[in-house]
Amino acid sequence: MDKRADLIELDKDNENNNFIKDFIKADISKGGRCEGEKIHTRFPPEPNGYLHIGHAKAICIDFELAKLYNGQCNLRMDDTNPCKEEVEYVDAIQEDVRWLGFDWEDRFYFASDYFEQMYDYAVSLIKKGLAYVCTMTAEEMKQNRGDLTTPAVSPERDRPIAESLDLFEKMKNGKYEDGSMTLRAKIDLTSGNFNMRDPVLYRINHAHHHRTKDKWCIYPMYDYAHPIEDAIEGITHSLCTLEFEDHRPLYDWVINNLDLPSKPRQIEFARLSVSNTITSKRKLKILVDEKIVSGWDDPRMPTISGLRRRGYTPSSIRNFCNRIGVSKVNSTVDYSFLEHCLREDLNLNADRVMAVIRPLKLIITNYPEEKTELISVENNPNKPELGERQVPFSRELYIEQDDFMISPIKKYFRLYPENEVRLKSAYIVKCTGYKTDSAGNVIEVYAEYDEKTKGGNTPDGRKVKGTIHWVDAKTALNAQVRLYDNLFTTPEPEKSEQSFLDYINPKSLEVLQNCKVECNLKDAKPLKSYQFMRLGYFCVDNADSNELVFNRSVSLKDGFKK
Repeated sequence: MDKRADLIELDKDNENNNFIKDFIKADISKGGRCEGEKIHTRFPPEPNGYLHIGHAKAICIDFELAKLYNGQCNLRMDDTNPCKEEVEYVDAIQEDVRWLGFDWEDRFYFASDYFEQMYDYAVSLIKKGLAYVCTMTAEEMKQNRGDLTTPAVSPERDRPIAESLDLFEKMKNGKYEDGSMTLRAKIDLTSGNFNMRDPVLYRINHAHHHRTKDKWCIYPMYDYAHPIEDAIEGITHSLCTLEFEDHRPLYDWVINNLDLPSKPRQIEFARLSVSNTITSKRKLKILVDEKIVSGWDDPRMPTISGLRRRGYTPSSIRNFCNRIGVSKVNSTVDYSFLEHCLREDLNLNADRVMAVIRPLKLIITNYPEEKTELISVENNPNKPELGERQVPFSRELYIEQDDFMISPIKKYFRLYPENEVRLKSAYIVKCTGYKTDSAGNVIEVYAEYDEKTKGGNTPDGRKVKGTIHWVDAKTALNAQVRLYDNLFTTPEPEKSEQSFLDYINPKSLEVLQNCKVECNLKDAKPLKSYQFMRLGYFCVDNADSNELVFNRSVSLKDGFKK
């Protein structure tokens, strides 16, 4: 299968129609469900991990659709499972959404804001005969779930209303142990949709909550809590991924059987998967906990914080999410397209600088030993208005090791004995010799320069095929450079029969020490992006501050083909 076959509408802009927009247009039209109302969406992550590239797509859909129709979008933490939630995740989620360029103003909520109301609504369901307390364990429920031809069994579904009310209150008051009781909806034990076979609405969990502390020892299930949250906040369109499509009947059941202030509409779209990575928060947490990566913000991670640290820009991620479109069919997008979107952005906006990541000393033997001059180098050829900078040049320079060969291969136009190359923006030099160590490794290269060829001049009209970059040895800064590759060796590590950990790429990170960068980078700020001429795009690491560290964001070569 072509890796890129499932990219959707890559060259179309965000204003194109899609099925969600069609629903919204119908809802706000005359006689529609939302006629005269303001469109109201929400982004509702669970604070049990860091956001990843799949969440970025949902964020863009939720916030940009609200903006497109002059509506508003809430940010809400669905904090109904205290065992997995932390304040760290709440803070990180807010930072990521803001960094992507979106704002929720004063509309920041938590599911826990509504715990009292959710409890009262559950009591009302019991009083209506639509919910009951069940003492079956989770394993017993599983065993009695039935199949497509056999209905589920729930011996206590006809428990008297008064008895369920009493037991539910005692559950709330901490009278029973975890797992000993649940509150279940009374819907249909024969339903072909197993989500409707008397699903659990509340479970007992004596866990400390990051906001409500120890006030509650029962917590609502997501499928029960989510529609209530949406209705209380006045959400008109509850947008979620396809995995919740089979849960929509339960969403609607909750909405229709409670006296809620509004009736939201749930619409599902395909989740985003990217090749050579994973988007399961549970599995991403395993990578962190097992120290396979350095943390949630490791630049190899598909988390928004990891992408940010690697050098991805908000506009490149938004552009990526918008260009893959909105679909009802799950698909996997090739990672090269994400890189393509970043490369487009950085090619236009990143300053060019000179850096040598595998340095080799070049000595210009006929250049005055004490002389240092300044060479003018353009900052960005795509933006002439950014002007030029001055780069020191002297007798001793650093070049890349692979820019010199003793015995050149065919079509090798860089430096080798008796060959000429141009040093970027400086002079033409001719190789006159080299020096090796005891192991035969080249440790110095010697050359002579033509002082009449400065800045691209060639008075005699001779042509030189090769141009290489360089860094002045006197003023060069030492830096660490980290070269990243895919974290997994297979395109779909989550779909393999083996553990995803079996596909960890042992070469996903290469750390280079004592790299040389031009002195103009001495004040480089964290997350500032640069194009290292001829090498790729790099950004200043935002975590390690003891030395100058650059993370390679993406190579210069574009592997994506439309």
